Amino acid sequence: MKKLKSLVVLGVALMAFGLIGCSSNNKTEEQSKTRIVETAKGKVEIPADPKRIVDISGDSEELILLGHNVVGTANVDSYDTSKVPSYMKDSLGDAKVVGHSMMETADIEAILACDPDLIIMSTRQEKIYDQLKEIAPTVVLKDNSNNWETKLKDVAKLFGEEDKANAWLDAYYKKAEKLGEEIKKANGKDTTYLTVLANSGSFMVFSDGGIGTVLKDDMKLPQPANMPKQDSITLPTVTMEGLSKIDPDHIIVIATDSDKADLKASSVWSQIRAVKEGNVTILNASPYFSQAYNPIGRELILESVKDDVIKK
Repeated sequence: MKKLKSLVVLGVALMAFGLIGCSSNNKTEEQSKTRIVETAKGKVEIPADPKRIVDISGDSEELILLGHNVVGTANVDSYDTSKVPSYMKDSLGDAKVVGHSMMETADIEAILACDPDLIIMSTRQEKIYDQLKEIAPTVVLKDNSNNWETKLKDVAKLFGEEDKANAWLDAYYKKAEKLGEEIKKANGKDTTYLTVLANSGSFMVFSDGGIGTVLKDDMKLPQPANMPKQDSITLPTVTMEGLSKIDPDHIIVIATDSDKADLKASSVWSQIRAVKEGNVTILNASPYFSQAYNPIGRELILESVKDDVIKK
């Protein structure tokens, strides 16, 4: 009888030890599922593999490109801020719009309703940080809205996915140069290209921003010699006469329907050399105005530009 009792006590002890061991292993596994990241607000512990990300920083395309699930976004169409850009409808269509990434605040209640396990924001929205960190672990990234490549690398660094981002960038730049060479072969290697946003009779010039850098930096297409300088994120503005003085061989115009009508009715526009020679490409303001500031949109522009500017 005593022997039986001893065996029972030993069995209970072994079970307890086993449970403690399991509990310890589970705790270690849980800890391994998080990572400590450096942010604009210091070190933050985040899920290593988040399942429900709310992004108000403007980095939703970067997250999608890296294979993450975005349930709330502030990547919106500049001309209809209730919707995601049309080219992202398939990738972000199920995500709830919770704000506009260029604004200083967002819809806190909508973010809460998304039940996020990670929130990504920019220093631009710093004043709502304390509210957001109460909902879920919150990462504050520096505002690199005018530097698309840095944006992608910063998001990749959060998850240790720098190699994935660099591989994508290498493929992108190779494709951009290849298509640029095809354009130069078709139109002449010295043909110059100017990209502008029509704006009620004047033009905002993409000198060192947006779609202008796709052509100049990525596709290596020549710009006119007398380009206006861009000193900040704000695009320089020229008049119709100023555009004529820049005198590009080919003009790419981003325009709303209203601005398209104004150009068609303008006698000055019709006398600009590139217009007279039929070397004008007109793209819709939505989504092209902001598309080049994000990686997926930027890649889509490559084929579009090639197809539109090569003389038929």
